[in-house]
Amino acid sequence: MQATSMFSGTKDHIGDPVRLGIVTVSDRASRGEYSDEGGPAILGFFEEAIKSPWTVMYRCVPDERSAVETALIELVDDEGCHVVVTTGGTGPAPRDITPEATEAVCDRMMPGFGEQMRSISLAFVPTAILSRQVGGLRGKSLVFNLPGRPKAIRETIDEIWKAVPYCVDLMNGPYMDMNQEICDAFRPKTARRLP
Repeated sequence: MQATSMFSGTKDHIGDPVRLGIVTVSDRASRGEYSDEGGPAILGFFEEAIKSPWTVMYRCVPDERSAVETALIELVDDEGCHVVVTTGGTGPAPRDITPEATEAVCDRMMPGFGEQMRSISLAFVPTAILSRQVGGLRGKSLVFNLPGRPKAIRETIDEIWKAVPYCVDLMNGPYMDMNQEICDAFRPKTARRLP
C-alpha cells in the first residue's frame, strides 16, 4: 500500500520543506486484514510537531526482509525522503526482521537511537529490553525503527525526535522547524534560525 500526504506548514514557520517516509511492517495490515495503527500514529505526531511544510510518503509492507529493504531504498533514493521511520517488526519473533533490513540498507549506523528508545520504553514496560530497534544513515537520510503500538510510538517519538532536526541539519538537509510545545528539538545556538 502506498500513499502520499502533504502539509503546508504553519504560517509562522521558519523552516524548509521536508520529505518524510513512514513504513509500516506488518503481514496482516499489508494484506488488509486489519487497519494499520502505527503509521497513523507517526503521521499524527508529524501533524502536531512539525511546523515546516512537509510531504510524507507511506508504505505498508509484509514482514519480509526484501519488501522492507525495497521500501526503505525507494523512499530514500527515489522519493528523496530526509527521514524515514518504520513501525513494527522489531521484536524477537522469527518474522521480526525490520532491524536487519534497516542495517542492510544503511551506510552508517546510529546506535544512540536504539539505545535511547529502549531506555524510554523501559520507564513504561519491562519488556522494552526485547526490542531490537536501530537507527542509521543512508546517504543524506536518517532511517530509524519505532515500536509497533500507537501508545509506545508516541512515548518514543516525542523524545527521540528532539535530536532529529539537528541530525538532518548535520547531513546538509532542510531546516526542520518544530512546534516547541510538542517537541522541544535541540540545536546549538549557532545552528538556530531566528524568526
